[in-house]
Amino acid sequence: MNQSLRPGLRQRHVRMIALGGIIGASLFVGSGAVVHTVGPAAIVSYALGGLLVVLVMRMLGEMATASPALGSFMEYAREALGGWAGFAIGWLYWYFWVGVVAFEAVAGAKILVGWLPAVPQWVFSLALMLLLTATNLASTRSFGETEFWLASVKVTTIVVFLVIGVLFVLGLWPHATFSVGNVALDGFFATGGFAVVHGVVIVIFSYFGTEIVTIAAAESAEPAKAVAKATAATVWRVILFYVGSITLIVMITPWREVPSDTSPFAAAFGRFGIPAAETIVSAVVLTAALSVLNSGLYTASRMLFALHRHRWAPRWVADVNRRGVPWKAILLSTVVGYVAVVMSYVAPATIFSFIINSAGAVALFVYAFIAGSQLRMRRDLQRTDPERLTLRMWGYPWLSRLTLAATLAVVVSMLFVGAARSQLYLSVLSLAVILLVYPLVRRHVADQPADRR
Repeated sequence: MNQSLRPGLRQRHVRMIALGGIIGASLFVGSGAVVHTVGPAAIVSYALGGLLVVLVMRMLGEMATASPALGSFMEYAREALGGWAGFAIGWLYWYFWVGVVAFEAVAGAKILVGWLPAVPQWVFSLALMLLLTATNLASTRSFGETEFWLASVKVTTIVVFLVIGVLFVLGLWPHATFSVGNVALDGFFATGGFAVVHGVVIVIFSYFGTEIVTIAAAESAEPAKAVAKATAATVWRVILFYVGSITLIVMITPWREVPSDTSPFAAAFGRFGIPAAETIVSAVVLTAALSVLNSGLYTASRMLFALHRHRWAPRWVADVNRRGVPWKAILLSTVVGYVAVVMSYVAPATIFSFIINSAGAVALFVYAFIAGSQLRMRRDLQRTDPERLTLRMWGYPWLSRLTLAATLAVVVSMLFVGAARSQLYLSVLSLAVILLVYPLVRRHVADQPADRR
């Protein structure tokens, strides 16, 4: 059977994946909990977390433009650090996304139950999984088109919020008064300096998913060009969408009054006087959940496909249908997602909790592998093929080393954050299991050439 993917993503698809992929439900809902933990200085936590992501994406962009590859950072880790690194980060990343797919299906179902309480929640979870599985199976372009419109809703909502929010805090919105001073109530560092570090540990995971664009770009007509544009735009996206939004949140509402269990964006739209603000934001959060579910299935299947090229996954996951879609890889990722969804109802406090938490630190592991890979690949390319370095990491090698050190520092900081500590332990356990499996897999394929078809 054909084992070649068919480039089906247009430039506008890749641009919107890069633009909207960074915006998840955690921004719309979880940001309130961050504000309550850190106070107005949550702005600094989001800025520091965003800076780390910007630097990581710049390094990834350098490698991806020099050598566009399906599997992206998994391939770069394999080439730069060795097969063990590619195997570990590839399988860990796949495991992370199938867990996220289940989590988002459950989260989306909870919103729908709020609108239609007569329907069991599991029915909605199943329906959402089936809907996005069908979208991914249809074609790569179908995935891209779906993600384009889902991401468009998120981006439009944020832009509207930013525009109205600026007018509101300046007192230029009807019935509004100048409220910029709310950012300094009780002092900017109201809950102490270490709370900012605590906040970085929490918010860093809100940014995870930005790297998907380098995987998606491999299925576009001009992958190097798409990656270069996407990574270059990361800076202003982080500043505008995340740091800008949180800054307005703590200016619009005194930080102690920002809701932590519901969406602070819904509360802000309510203050703007927009009717049905809660329902509108709930619909946007549902869109965000569907977007992550859609991207999660796509990303997990492509990582499986890339793992197969080195015989690190079963041969049959590379089977591609006549539309150029790795349908067996998608179905395998979906089946694991279905199992996790079932566990969310059968054993939410044990098995489902383990699935979600055991991949909780994957973002930081991926960032560390990207930084390590870039340091090695940049050194080698400068010696052998410098003309391929069309997009370069700033301040190499010192800024690259600093980024790696900062990533590892955040990992260590998780030991001092109660909720994050168990995620770190379980994620390290997952990584250890995968590393123990690698020698067995390597021995099994030792006499088999890598499948690069």
